[in-house]
Amino acid sequence: MSSAQNDTGRRAATIRDVATMAGVGIATVSRVINGKPVTPDLAERVTRAAEQLGYRQDLTASSLRRADRRTHTLGLVLEDAANPFSAALHRAVEDAAAARGMLLLAGSTDEDPVRERGLLKTFTARRVDGLIVVPTGQNDTDLDAARRAGTPVVCVDRRTTAPQVDTVTVDNREGVRAAVKRLHEAGHRRIAFLGDLRSIWTAEERYAGFVEGLAAVGCVLHPSLVRRGLHGTEAAQEATRELLALAHAPTALVSGQNLLTIGARMALQERQLQRRVALVGFDDLPLADLLEPGISVIAQDHSAIGREAANLLFDRLDGEGGAARHRVLPTGYLARGSGELPAPEDV
Repeated sequence: MSSAQNDTGRRAATIRDVATMAGVGIATVSRVINGKPVTPDLAERVTRAAEQLGYRQDLTASSLRRADRRTHTLGLVLEDAANPFSAALHRAVEDAAAARGMLLLAGSTDEDPVRERGLLKTFTARRVDGLIVVPTGQNDTDLDAARRAGTPVVCVDRRTTAPQVDTVTVDNREGVRAAVKRLHEAGHRRIAFLGDLRSIWTAEERYAGFVEGLAAVGCVLHPSLVRRGLHGTEAAQEATRELLALAHAPTALVSGQNLLTIGARMALQERQLQRRVALVGFDDLPLADLLEPGISVIAQDHSAIGREAANLLFDRLDGEGGAARHRVLPTGYLARGSGELPAPEDV
């Protein structure tokens, strides 16, 4: 047994160990493991030695020796990886990264700017080549700091004030405006709104679309029918209970986020009103089409959003300069029954 084999019984095999066993120089081993051309005989000897020794390449060290210092990794900062929207976005970006031979690292902020700051610092410390971020809206200086340090940044789903940061969003306002118009055409005049945290850019945009939608159809905005600053299913469920208990309760609900939609539907079903009070939610959710009635939603194309964000980031990694770019993608509408309920005749 060679000395290299004795040594590797106590520690991880090194490139020098592989070279010794294969009977070649370190430079030859480096060429083989980095995919550079060598003769078939040398490639086979090096590969066999690496397998026998259990050698694993140190990608971090390799990246530091590269002229471009690339690590072939991307960082993805999500609001909540468990949320269906975040999960779909994660998959879309992961597929785009894999097509470029890149690894994706991801984390959730839970809308906490402290966690967001920590993730940004962790990913940049690990020398990711680029960042795709769903921003909380409270750490724009940190996003700018990452960009100025040389890490390209693309914000997705929400706008940012950080300069030179590309963004990808959907037309939130138009999606909600169109939903309000549909409800009005179905005879609804008392339309309520459930909104997420006011600090979230999309929550503000969707509420603005609600206000504009009511104005466009000549419908009165009733402050008593608006519930904003909600976060999570339980908060939306309680807010919907309050709305349904009003003397002049709404005949239709517009929910500004998928978890809020779930809470609203739960409250409706508690009182068996899911076939009487119309509901339209922003963003799709699993099994929404299997309920009775199904939940009608303003739908986002998660795959298109993820692909567009990844493409903008790859453009920057490939050397494209210029001013920050903002891509706005359209929403769609999935009519499943809940949003098509007519206003009750006895109201």
